[in-house]
Amino acid sequence: MAVAAACSSPADHGATTTTPPTSGVASSTSTSAAAGGALAHCQPSDLAGTLLGSQGAAGTIEITIALRNATAAPCALEGYPGMALVDAAGNQLPSRVVPGGSLSFDDFGKAPVTIGPGQSAYFNVGYSDVPAGGESSCPTSASLWVTPPDDVTHLVVPARLTVCDGGTLTTSPLFAQGSPETQTTAPAA
Repeated sequence: MAVAAACSSPADHGATTTTPPTSGVASSTSTSAAAGGALAHCQPSDLAGTLLGSQGAAGTIEITIALRNATAAPCALEGYPGMALVDAAGNQLPSRVVPGGSLSFDDFGKAPVTIGPGQSAYFNVGYSDVPAGGESSCPTSASLWVTPPDDVTHLVVPARLTVCDGGTLTTSPLFAQGSPETQTTAPAA
């Protein structure tokens, strides 16, 4: 039985715990123009996720993840993605997702992002790699399950991350390449 992801809604800016589906089966809905010419919502099955890079200092690590549209039609997303850390055996590790944060790379406003064929939208993730609150060590993931905003299925992004503080991940909203309001490891426009 699949469990629906408990993602934060685009308007929610509080902490959430993400529980992605137990199966890796994504929605089969394709991305095509909706009635009236509006862009379709990007489906997880139509996206390919990649960890672009990381940087960090003083125990705070930032990573940037790209979600590339692997279809021939544009689609759109807006808001904060859900996430879950997963080990090499496919077991979910403790994961607590906090939309927005207090650092420039994850604390900026959300805006609609159109992703053309072959293009990407990005989001930044911050976390601590220093044990806290009685942690003697922190688990290391093999992948990150990413649930796009307003969706209940996920895509898998290979990501070896050692996340402390109970698996706390702060996330920026999705943004387009070259967005001026963020400092990121994403490529410049």
